[in-house]
Amino acid sequence: MSSKRIGILLFITVVAVAPLTGQKKWTPTQTPDGQPDLQGVWSFATITPLERPAELAGKEFFTEKEAIEYEKQVLQRTNRDRRDGPADADVSRAYNDFWWDSGTRIVSTRRTSLIIDPPDGKIPPLTPAAQKAAADRAEARKLRPYDGPEDRPLAERCLVWGTAGPPIMSSAYNNNIRIVQGAGYVAILNEMIHDVRVIPLDKRPHLPANVRLWMGDSRGRWEGNTLVVETTNFTDRTNFRGADQNLRLIERFTRASDNTLMYQFTVDNETAFTRTWTAEIPMTRSQEPMYEYACHEGNYSLENVLVGARAEEKAAAGSKK
Repeated sequence: MSSKRIGILLFITVVAVAPLTGQKKWTPTQTPDGQPDLQGVWSFATITPLERPAELAGKEFFTEKEAIEYEKQVLQRTNRDRRDGPADADVSRAYNDFWWDSGTRIVSTRRTSLIIDPPDGKIPPLTPAAQKAAADRAEARKLRPYDGPEDRPLAERCLVWGTAGPPIMSSAYNNNIRIVQGAGYVAILNEMIHDVRVIPLDKRPHLPANVRLWMGDSRGRWEGNTLVVETTNFTDRTNFRGADQNLRLIERFTRASDNTLMYQFTVDNETAFTRTWTAEIPMTRSQEPMYEYACHEGNYSLENVLVGARAEEKAAAGSKK
């Protein structure tokens, strides 16, 4: 887990908060093989929610004053150092606030949600089939939550962290990626659970439909100065926000300035959602190094979860005698 990036957070405060759509088009430098240069470490930490809160319905952007007040309210509400409330509330806050690095600012565009389409800032409804699949997954988790490690979530097993991508979403900490470019390829390293996507740019086809991957199969291409990454061949284990194995994810990375990388992703999954939807996160250049996220499948937490389940089962069996 990385330490607080105080210097970067201070830097973020001076990033222009006017919508980037109104800025003059910026032309990036190029790599030796002629690609627009997206390389570096980029932070996507933000307290802007994916979906627009109900109390902000119909409001797409904050004013500068509203943004400051909203940030203050969120940080007060989510402060893990608070000691108000009953004992279980204190325990549920887990680590002290020092150990979390989920961001202190809304996105620089001052949007009230990361979702920019549909206009209401909400994830479209699931299809009836996707609703049933979600209910079936929830029921399966209730019936077999702790039988073995295979029943625990992929993130808990340190295998895949859903918000690390694709798509890339802000989480509790380690909200950084490193982009490295080479001839014919772009590589994206996630600080969270240290996964790397090596994305070919040579127009090769996707893997056969019967080959399924937790992070999908990514292929990239350039549209002007924008890197477009199309990812398919997901499994049904990831189910991002209710998505299924038919998810087609389109990501767009565009350098907006020396210190801003605009990231958009579009969820195209007609068997799961009633329409496509798009989110946007302005990423900020970081001068700090990436940190190792020492999470592995044999972690003590997973072992203790299963040991605790066996102890509860033993106690329950004893009480029935």
